[in-house]
Amino acid sequence: MSDGIVAPDFDAVVVGAGFAGIYALHRLRRDGFSARVYESASGVGGTWFHNRYPGCRCDVSSVEYSYSFSPELEQEWAWTERYPSQAYLVEYLNHVVDRFGLRDGIQLETRVTAASFDDETGLWAIETDRGDRVTARFLVTAVGCLSAANRPAFPGLDDFEGLVLHTGEWPEEEVDLRGKRVGVVGTGSSGVQVIPVVAEQAEHLYVFQRTAGYVVPARNHPYTDEYLRDIKSRYREFRQMLRGTLLGFDNEQRMQPALEATPEERRAEYQRRWDIGGPYLLGAYGDLILDLEANRTCSDFVREKIDEIVDDPAVAEKLKPKFPIGAKRLVQGTDYYETYNRDNVTLVDVAESPIEQITPTGLRTADAEYELDVLILATGYDAVTGSILRIDVRGSGGRSLRELWADGPHTYLGVAVHGFPNMFTITGPASPSVTTNLALSIEQHVDWIADCLVHMRENGLERVEPTAEAQDAWGEEVAAIAEGTVFRYADSWYYGANIPGKPRVFLAYLGGFPTYQARIDEIAAHGYEGFVLEPGRQAAPV
Repeated sequence: MSDGIVAPDFDAVVVGAGFAGIYALHRLRRDGFSARVYESASGVGGTWFHNRYPGCRCDVSSVEYSYSFSPELEQEWAWTERYPSQAYLVEYLNHVVDRFGLRDGIQLETRVTAASFDDETGLWAIETDRGDRVTARFLVTAVGCLSAANRPAFPGLDDFEGLVLHTGEWPEEEVDLRGKRVGVVGTGSSGVQVIPVVAEQAEHLYVFQRTAGYVVPARNHPYTDEYLRDIKSRYREFRQMLRGTLLGFDNEQRMQPALEATPEERRAEYQRRWDIGGPYLLGAYGDLILDLEANRTCSDFVREKIDEIVDDPAVAEKLKPKFPIGAKRLVQGTDYYETYNRDNVTLVDVAESPIEQITPTGLRTADAEYELDVLILATGYDAVTGSILRIDVRGSGGRSLRELWADGPHTYLGVAVHGFPNMFTITGPASPSVTTNLALSIEQHVDWIADCLVHMRENGLERVEPTAEAQDAWGEEVAAIAEGTVFRYADSWYYGANIPGKPRVFLAYLGGFPTYQARIDEIAAHGYEGFVLEPGRQAAPV
């Protein structure tokens, strides 16, 4: 320290060591910045570290849900099946950390509790639950969109004498469910994955469903050597193709309107995509998420499939979604509907008969009581905003992010927030994030942020912050796009509807990955339009 100039401990502090934090550390180091990653868990992996529940795997294919920044990594790593399991993804991320020498830059078992911006020094002060207090020029949040577990405040939950588990906070030790009476609350993505596996182990499984969703077959399968040789021979072209798709992954998106096809043509196309499995169904026609009438043709197809698969007509009826397909996350499952044909599985509709109490020995609804040994909460996450708002983040003038976002999140491009200089949010609210291939969106954001930091260094700039006007205009654009889709017809976690009291704001940008990438790159190319960049007294080198 000299002449009033304060040198930070690090150029950047990164919060979180999942897909985003790992790549952010690599990219920042590559560009000559000093960085430290703080991770609350005992290992790297982010959401994939915690979601160890039986049956957990990614619903984007392995060759798409992986890093593209290193052609050498692509050639070295051998994906084994279409959809990677949770354990294999954690193995992959640990390989990346060691392959690129990143482990010494990651401090595990350390939760960031507070971060505040000092207007005088232009630095962020970061505090952790282990007593660390460090400063950084830049704060980069890599906390994940789906990582803050949602535990509903069911009356009596703390009095339950059996085992309570949450899919998003599954214990590291193996859980033996053999011979147990198990209740699963929730039938979203994690519920759909865990239910068939638990059904094979439990003496009896009770599924407590509030809202039926659309479940398409995953059709997971091992990769053949021939396929892997082929994809590795054209990985660069394959990645470029993905960046040109609407959602950043391959679902054979066709632009033809659904109603221009005959009913026979539509059924044949839907069946073909159902047989392929995975996310292909919604790519059948270009207007399925825009036009209710077009959407109904696809929704009805899935409802008919439920009738075909589920033996009991009353159970099948309860499993049929009432909202348009695509208005909530399209879930992929393996033998999900078939599971309800098992004698040891009971579906309980808690929309008709709400959960009233968790008792010491089970769960009571409005009209029945169920004796349980294990209660599994597959109740999802406080999505997109939950993780960052668990940190006491204070920007210029001590302004609280929690207070600023009390009526919903406000960002510019989902990457920065007015009033919070030098803070970047990887796949933050109002970016494509959860509506796209997150691995691709993460890389895109990290590269953009790193390029911005390089630009600032090369031009003697020390402070970057979006304007209020640019932020407001972006928020209005994001909301308007969402309102033009079928998403508005469902109360989903995309709107924060799963969290009591959370403002109803659509949390992602639905304009498509290519449009967003072109937009954010153009903003950078034109001198970072919508941002104010300021010079400062250069700190001594770190």
